[in-house]
Amino acid sequence: MKHLITTFKATFKYKWRAIATIISNVFYVIFNLTSLVLFVPFLKVIFPSEKVEIVNKPTLTDTGITDYIDFISDYYNYFMTSMAQEDPKNALFFVCTSVVISFFFKGLFKYLAVYHQSQLRMSVVRDYRDKMFSKSMRLPISFFTEEKKGDLMSRMNGDVNEVEISVVAMLELIFRDPISVFITLSVLIYWSPALTLFSLILLPISAFIISRIGKSLKRTASKGQKQLGVLFSFLDEYLGGIRIVKAFNASEETVKKFAKINLHHQRLFTRAFRKRDLASPLNEFLGAVVLVTIVWYGGTMILSGEGDGLTGEQFIGFIVVFSQLLVPIQNIAKNSANLSKVKASIERIDEILNADEKIEDPLQPKTIKDLEQGITFQNVSFAYQTENVLKNLSFNLSKGKTVALVGESGSGKSTIADLLPRFYDVSAGDILYDGTNIKDFTVRDLRDQIGIVNQESILFNDTVFNNIAFGMDGVTEEEVINAAKIANAHDFISSMKEGYHTNIGERGNKLSGGQKQRVSIARAVLKNPPIMILDEATSALDTESEKLVQDALDNLMKNRTSLVIAHRLSTIKNADQILVLRKGEIVESGTHDELFARKGLYHKLSTMQGL
Repeated sequence: MKHLITTFKATFKYKWRAIATIISNVFYVIFNLTSLVLFVPFLKVIFPSEKVEIVNKPTLTDTGITDYIDFISDYYNYFMTSMAQEDPKNALFFVCTSVVISFFFKGLFKYLAVYHQSQLRMSVVRDYRDKMFSKSMRLPISFFTEEKKGDLMSRMNGDVNEVEISVVAMLELIFRDPISVFITLSVLIYWSPALTLFSLILLPISAFIISRIGKSLKRTASKGQKQLGVLFSFLDEYLGGIRIVKAFNASEETVKKFAKINLHHQRLFTRAFRKRDLASPLNEFLGAVVLVTIVWYGGTMILSGEGDGLTGEQFIGFIVVFSQLLVPIQNIAKNSANLSKVKASIERIDEILNADEKIEDPLQPKTIKDLEQGITFQNVSFAYQTENVLKNLSFNLSKGKTVALVGESGSGKSTIADLLPRFYDVSAGDILYDGTNIKDFTVRDLRDQIGIVNQESILFNDTVFNNIAFGMDGVTEEEVINAAKIANAHDFISSMKEGYHTNIGERGNKLSGGQKQRVSIARAVLKNPPIMILDEATSALDTESEKLVQDALDNLMKNRTSLVIAHRLSTIKNADQILVLRKGEIVESGTHDELFARKGLYHKLSTMQGL
């Protein structure tokens, strides 16, 4: 029921479009039944068992619902009988014209329902994708280290498409098919309550069988959607690492792995499709059994004179109209199966939309000002789930100074850099900005003060200009060019076919590693923040470019507060303070000369690099 309510709320966000769909469906149901009922009174006229007698013109004697129905039915009989008496061909022409008009309006309202419904279903899909992408942009970095990107893509594609199906199923299940069943049953009960009651006893058998299929379908659909996430994750991982796959001649092994995952996906979805598609032919068969049973029972009643006043032409009309009752009942079974299937998808979508954002803004944030004193890490500890990465770590990053972090891989250098812009929050301790906890500022204000150049160049499938100006408004081309010159990127950008307006491809793959890094540095230069975080910023550059860019970065950091992570110790010899980390703890602290003279871990690392 919860998933039905969720779909209902998402759909009726566009209430006028939903109402238009419902009204169109109601009129479709009315004209669909009218096109059949119009034939029934005429059967007695065109195929009379005895001479047609003119009946008296009926009058409305009471104002009950039954009286109105009787009056309309009697008046139509009077009208048709009178017309048939005068000229049967005119009566036949009138009926045929009426039926054509009914079919026209039936088709018109069916199209109008689809017209509004198509806009409605795609609007809901768009909203879900917008909400999921917006949520993914707010989720902490830890979410993406624990979850597979391919699974997230699967939820935004396959699961959201299932929601599209549920919009149609919900509207038909609540606002079309029950109305059709009610109107049709009303006509059948009016003709013969006894025969209608007998027919209704048979229908729950069909509904029970279909419901069993629906429950089984939900379980299979859930497994299939999860496997689709595994498939997308595999594609994202191995297509992204195609160079390594080819370099290690692992193409055949990779293809075999993919084929195994793809085969499992195919089998799950095949089972789901078979179960879903079984509902329709099974419904038709059960419907035929029910219909034949009613024909036998009703025919026996009429032949034995126990037909409860049911005439031959009414019995034929009863069978025709009852056959139409099976259609909405089959639709109810089919849409119930679809809603059972979509339940798994909505649960997977809600897992993303309801995920804990963890990094939250304070209810009453403080205004951040220009840095005056510095950044203080005060007894900071951090753990990924149960793994301790930083242990009671304290140091100061004074305004205008450069603090470098060195140490073996896994010692916690990058984690420290991630804590400052609040990609993660500390497990214990505090990070202070001029004595104020950084959690007291909004995340946006805090990150506005920080520029980052990562070890891995992260660029987008856009122009060089837009990559350098990423996240900044009102940037001029002159400012972008100046930033590129500082990053030693202007020359190679100018030599490209369209200069700064050249598209650099997915993840910047049209550029070399060094070129991508220099574009990333230019982006940080253009932002011109008071605090810089450089995570191996020159690691991808050749020797000549490294020297030029390092000089530019040294000039850039003179008036800025900088946190630098380096494996190449030659790039941080001039740092104001060097922190040497091991297993999440600071084991040495000082300038390059001081640490080198101590002949400790820093001396060992420096000697290994030939310093």
